[in-house]
Amino acid sequence: MRDFRGSHPAMLSKVWSAATLGIDAVRIVVEVHARLAELPRFVMVGLADLAVRESHARVWSALANCGFRVPCRFITVSLSPGDVRKEGSGFDLPIAVGLLKALEILTDADIAGRVFVGELSLDGTITPVRGTLSISAALAGDETIRELIVPAANANEAAAVQQVSVVGVPHLLALVAHLKGHQPIAPATSVNARDSEVDDLDFAEVRGQTQAKRALEVAAAGGHNVMMIGPPGSGKTMLAKRLPSILPRLSLEEGIVTTKIHSVAGVLPPGSGLLARRPFRAPHHTISTAGMAGGGTQLRPGEVSLAHHGVLFLDELPEFRRETLEAMRQPIEDGVVIIARAARTVTFPARFTLAAALNPCPCGYYNDSRRPCTCTPHQISRYLAKISGPLLDRIDLQVEVAALTTDEIASEEASESSTSIRARVEAARQIQRDRFRRAAIRCNAELTTRAMRRVCELDDASRRMLVSAIDRLGLSARAHDRILKVARTIADLDAAEKIAATHVAEAVQYRALDRAYFR
Repeated sequence: MRDFRGSHPAMLSKVWSAATLGIDAVRIVVEVHARLAELPRFVMVGLADLAVRESHARVWSALANCGFRVPCRFITVSLSPGDVRKEGSGFDLPIAVGLLKALEILTDADIAGRVFVGELSLDGTITPVRGTLSISAALAGDETIRELIVPAANANEAAAVQQVSVVGVPHLLALVAHLKGHQPIAPATSVNARDSEVDDLDFAEVRGQTQAKRALEVAAAGGHNVMMIGPPGSGKTMLAKRLPSILPRLSLEEGIVTTKIHSVAGVLPPGSGLLARRPFRAPHHTISTAGMAGGGTQLRPGEVSLAHHGVLFLDELPEFRRETLEAMRQPIEDGVVIIARAARTVTFPARFTLAAALNPCPCGYYNDSRRPCTCTPHQISRYLAKISGPLLDRIDLQVEVAALTTDEIASEEASESSTSIRARVEAARQIQRDRFRRAAIRCNAELTTRAMRRVCELDDASRRMLVSAIDRLGLSARAHDRILKVARTIADLDAAEKIAATHVAEAVQYRALDRAYFR
């Protein structure tokens, strides 16, 4: 055992660390004061949660198992600023470094300009933590930061921010050797597989369903929400799973934000870099409201945020609890989730494409030519009434997915690939980027009322068709606006400057199910 008692009765050290707040991060100063005492004692202040307060047991055991003998000391740890709640186990490493500095094992020069984040196992192994990409991004451009020290499993993730020198360390002894300059660890380089991305699922594998494929293409081109109604086995889930394959590829900025969310939520696999593919989230219908919208005791992002810049697929939509579905109304409209608690308020991004699927009735065979429906009108009405009108208004496209015929099932005809469809989607998105380059709008689904008046002008024939459809279907003002947005997207797919009557007619067609099912 190495006995480092120090020559002073009391020593104070300050170590830089960081904590996540939502998907952002704030710097935390870890102060460790150690003074001689007859019996060892550990006190922590600074609004720490249970996981942080338990760190002394992990730190003490890790130091002992690494051969560092800690004498009897009264140790006080302060985490500042004191009004920011500290959560998780990422403060183990800075506390251990601060204690080693207080015991004169490390010097001020060893820790100056370095930020430490990591959890300690009892044997001294440094294990991964959440939110290292958020921390790295928060430190970018800070010239006072020399290195960000993270667990080796988080190095690839944190190194995605190239403005910060990230060092991944596997063990406490390796960290001490690095800090002392005995065995320096080279900075990590993020491995990015974005250029070699290959989609596992392709629309070429889907037989038939031409209308449903077209609806998904329109949804992808304009960022619209889509709902598919059809009997079991008609291919709704198969189609939804392939929606990400025709969405535009993630940009670098989108990849960073999406990876931040997954890192903070703790669902990013260890060793991962930036996410290369748009997320596809398909929660089970038993999910809680907090699981969907976010929250919980530690305010984690929910499924609507994990699907940010991707697809949120809700299969068997009426089976979800009504309050869970209603919790999505604000994220669908605003693109963010605001979670307010007594202690703090956190905002998570939630700009996703909603893809919903449902059967037309409890038995699943209403309006199916192959099998008779066994449900009564009251059962059908009660089943579909679980989806509220306000939520339905926020779904831009509604498409009926009929069961495949025998000829379609046996057909050997090749379907159009996702690559071909994505090319048209990318072209339409580029038109929208050029149109909105001076506005905070990415796609047609995000059009504001003012912008819609400017870019969705109709001629007399188109206007008459739209007014007639609204009167016939009894659509709301919100549904009227969404028809215009969808028509604008269809015109963009045709590279048309103005919306024509044919574009309005197709957009109205995607609202026809409002009357066919939801009465």
